[in-house]
Amino acid sequence: MKEIEIRGDMIRLGQFLKLANILESGGESKEVILEGEVTVNGEVETRRGRQLHRGDVVRLLGETLRVR
Repeated sequence: MKEIEIRGDMIRLGQFLKLANILESGGESKEVILEGEVTVNGEVETRRGRQLHRGDVVRLLGETLRVR
């Protein structure tokens, strides 16, 4: 599991994926999210604006990321 540190108390899902450098562009992250290929804490998430907090676990494309 890869830990990704954020600056504030929360970060939006689209911003988090960009910060993690898993996808090459914001457009690509939007597509992956809308297609239901991203889970947050085990549940499919289709909102780019979903707020993530420390300890949340994001999975996509075989990668597991924890917000730190």
